[in-house]
Amino acid sequence: MREIAVFSGSAHPELAAEVCSHLGVPLSPARVDRFANDCLEVQLQANCRERDVFLIQPLVAPVQEHLVELLLMCDAARGASASRITVVMPHYSYARSDKKDAPRISIGGRLVADLLVASGASRVLAMTLHSPQVHGFFSVPVDHLHALRELADHFRDRDLSHTTVVSPDLGNAKEAAAFARLLGVQVAAGAKQRFADDRVQISSVIGDVAGRDVIVLDDEIAKGSTVLELLDRLRELDARTIRIACTHGLFSAGALNRLSAEPDVLEIVCTNTVPVPNGDRSDKLRILSIAPALAEAVRRIHNGESVSALFESP
Repeated sequence: MREIAVFSGSAHPELAAEVCSHLGVPLSPARVDRFANDCLEVQLQANCRERDVFLIQPLVAPVQEHLVELLLMCDAARGASASRITVVMPHYSYARSDKKDAPRISIGGRLVADLLVASGASRVLAMTLHSPQVHGFFSVPVDHLHALRELADHFRDRDLSHTTVVSPDLGNAKEAAAFARLLGVQVAAGAKQRFADDRVQISSVIGDVAGRDVIVLDDEIAKGSTVLELLDRLRELDARTIRIACTHGLFSAGALNRLSAEPDVLEIVCTNTVPVPNGDRSDKLRILSIAPALAEAVRRIHNGESVSALFESP
């Protein structure tokens, strides 16, 4: 892999370093400066000419800073004559803006996809996009990975004979069903209605959860309002134990503390697609690494091998 160059933005350098460790290649240095007028400048400090360049940057808070940084990295790699530029975006926060559900609003997921392509991205490697249609927003090839296998491996050492996987809403039911198949357990889903970004109502749970061990599965947890609402329904239905699993553990506005404070929540499991600060962690939190999966996908992209053969949805 001599013709590969991997760079990281400032969003999650620890994940980038772990990916490079699995690949057996160095993490190339990049410099990010800020001018007096508050504009950013990015310099890639390794040779990119005719190389396969990978830029690792999840879009996490501050999202706009990290987005502009990523756009500048793409532009720098293109200006340095990179043969191909692959954006490795473990978390695409604008994927939530995927439809026009109110008058006169922008579809941010499509706009940001266009910006990435315009800046020089020739391929995108993403993980667990919020909805399937976001894949089609990009006019360049997209390899869409998921973390269901990593999450399933974590739970396989438990007694799953009385377990049900519960999706908070019907939109995530397909992924929950795939996760349940990996574990060989039942699946259920909540009937959710959203009134605002942090106000939801789950009127019922479709499926059997009474007296069962529940694993709540969601793609991401931000403020945690949906999961907290679901916990109330699960208690009313006499669920025996509750564990929570997600791919993107954003845990904004004290969500992790609120979920950890729930006495019947035994465990909260997420992956390291986004950084979780040490000061915000709790004893109930378990963070799984998706660096091996990302590294294998990067290796296969570089070598022209199939990525879907490894990461297609089960």
